[in-house]
Amino acid sequence: MICCMLKRFCMKALFFLCGCWIWICFSCTTQSFREPSLQLIPQPAKICFEKGEFVLNQHTPVFVAGGEEMDSEVELLSAVTRQLGGFDLKREKGENAIVLQLDTTVACVGKEGYRLKIEPAGVTLSAPEVSGLFYGIQTFIQLLNDPQFYNAEEHAWHLPAMLVEDEPAFPYRGLHLDVSRHFFPKEFVMKCLDLMSVYKMNRFHWHLTDAAGWRIEIKRYPELTERAAWRTQENYMDWWNGDRHYATSDAPGAYGGYYTQEEIREVVEYAARRHVTVIPEIEMPGHSEEVLAVFPQLGCYGQPYRNGELCIGNEATFEFVENVLTEVMALFPSEYIHIGGDEASAAAWEKCPKCQKRRREEHLKDEKELQSYMIHRVEAFLNAKGRKLIGWDEILDGGLAPAATVMSWRGESGGIQAARMGHDVIMTPGGYCYFDSYQADPRTQPAAIGGFLPYLKVYSYHPVPAELSPEEARHVLGAQANLWTEYIPTTAHAEYMIFPRLLALSEVVWTPREKRDAADFKRRIAWHIDWLRGKGVNVFGLSDRLDLLDEVDTLQRRIRVRFDSEKYKPEIHYTLNGGAEQLYTDAFYVTDSACIEAFLVEDGKPSEEVLQKRLDYHRAVGKKVHYEKLYSSSYPAAGESTLVDGKRGGLTYGDGRWQGFLSDVNVTIDLDSVCDLSYVSAGFMQLIGPGVYMPNFVSVSVSEDGETFQEVARIDNRVPADEKQLVIEDFTARFKTRGRYVKFFAKRQRGFQFIDEIVIY
Repeated sequence: MICCMLKRFCMKALFFLCGCWIWICFSCTTQSFREPSLQLIPQPAKICFEKGEFVLNQHTPVFVAGGEEMDSEVELLSAVTRQLGGFDLKREKGENAIVLQLDTTVACVGKEGYRLKIEPAGVTLSAPEVSGLFYGIQTFIQLLNDPQFYNAEEHAWHLPAMLVEDEPAFPYRGLHLDVSRHFFPKEFVMKCLDLMSVYKMNRFHWHLTDAAGWRIEIKRYPELTERAAWRTQENYMDWWNGDRHYATSDAPGAYGGYYTQEEIREVVEYAARRHVTVIPEIEMPGHSEEVLAVFPQLGCYGQPYRNGELCIGNEATFEFVENVLTEVMALFPSEYIHIGGDEASAAAWEKCPKCQKRRREEHLKDEKELQSYMIHRVEAFLNAKGRKLIGWDEILDGGLAPAATVMSWRGESGGIQAARMGHDVIMTPGGYCYFDSYQADPRTQPAAIGGFLPYLKVYSYHPVPAELSPEEARHVLGAQANLWTEYIPTTAHAEYMIFPRLLALSEVVWTPREKRDAADFKRRIAWHIDWLRGKGVNVFGLSDRLDLLDEVDTLQRRIRVRFDSEKYKPEIHYTLNGGAEQLYTDAFYVTDSACIEAFLVEDGKPSEEVLQKRLDYHRAVGKKVHYEKLYSSSYPAAGESTLVDGKRGGLTYGDGRWQGFLSDVNVTIDLDSVCDLSYVSAGFMQLIGPGVYMPNFVSVSVSEDGETFQEVARIDNRVPADEKQLVIEDFTARFKTRGRYVKFFAKRQRGFQFIDEIVIY
């Protein structure tokens, strides 16, 4: 009996010990395989963490299984270890080495891809081409810059074992810089190239000529840089709104500059070492005021300061263009040459005898086809030299040149049209890719051209429109950020507008769509902002602004409300109708009307920036609206349902909630039945930079039969027409009457007027 009890006790003890051992082993295993939170941007296509770590220190050798073409890549690595660890990597064979190798058999990645294997015994970086090795090194360098892996006492990095298999989602990953409206020195361009390469961007679109100044030395035409590179005022908007005259470099107060051919060669070579291709843009036939100021005989009027379009009927125009492009091609080895082609006016061509003669002789239907004739000729010239033409989407008008690539900026429609025609496309729609737009509340920011483009909206973009078939989608080469500099006079301001939004676009064009995660990107971008500031970049910081995300539920007659922030896992507090402060944890509903205030709380302190918004599930939601004259086709928002869809507009007229009019607003809303009415309100916007103004006045009229209307209220505008700051204001009428039909009229003052919602109770 005692033996049996002892046996049972021993068995239980054995099971207990085995259980403990299994738990300990499991605990150790899970700790060993705990995935670290990496700070990589752009996020690689595939990362698999493994057991162990690699220690990189002063004894770590780097071995290159290739030729001298990888010397610059090795120097990149050594520069980081020298700066952060105080030592250079030894370039030799050895144990625990970093091995860089070109390997065309790496089948898991494309030609710009790489395979990074970090093991306790060493690091192997393989790629089919040097560009892939370069991008793999950028990933490795980002790991080295992450302080969680660096031990300062040891002067060593402890990198987690992992396998990274990575390649870009798109071959074209671009940044455009306008240096015509404000000139930036060569050193700043090189700084941009450095930062682009960190985030695996590979195309630099250099906007070298425009009305504001010619920025490239052309040996055959020295007058272009002697006179057309200089103007009478530094501030572009003052100059543009003034006499728009040009000057010589020695004139009093002259502003401008240009790049010598030697400087351009230096920039192009510098970019090539970072696997960035520089694409020059020489504007034609429009935006050529500076050319015509120097060579007025190339214009239709034969006089300077009359217009900005080259004369297409004049053979001397083509001689000039071909001579300029010949020198440009000698400086830039890029496959593409950008010729602009945007925003050209046909007014001079319509009156020009030479242009009309050309149109008749070439059997061209109109001036759009006349412009297309010029684009075709220029393309044939470039193709004969082994180059390809690229232009803004206006080159579609009048017939697209046979092999041209379209850069779609006026939304995506031009890109969709070109892709369906079998042409390659680069997407750069203003609503997602124009970095001269505001990135925070315009009332808190330096003056900009307009619009509102925070980094999260950039991050939400996908360059391939859903309307395209898989075959058509293959023509979308990628996307590009554009920085136009009308309001950006300094390099510091340019950096402020480019970063961190370029990081968001870098992940859009590199990382597979299914791998992108906005919440995790918030975490990573916060780290990169600090890192960029440490590198001397004047980067825009994450704001305290909150976004209110509302969804109108017409079945339940309510509005679902959520908040979002640029910051990672923020603490958000809010109030409803001035009530008690609440901690936001999840979505809530508004069933009638509510005045909402919300703000961030950090370290127990509320932010000074407070979101204030009124939401209304009002009587007119979903009702029929009759327009006396339709809204602008450029800003339709949600069409005829916009003004009664329950959605209020945000900080930009381009958010799809503001409806734009180049006429009076004159609409009638049918409420379906006669009812008591006491309140009508609508929001308007003013931002005079892009020409958006408040109405002169608003009037509200009511009718029971839809025939006889009685005016019940008139509200005059109180916002000065010269107010430069963004203003969003409700025009509200309170009254007591009965009716079924409400006529809402807003008298246009000038430019555009934008209205978001007509609220009726």
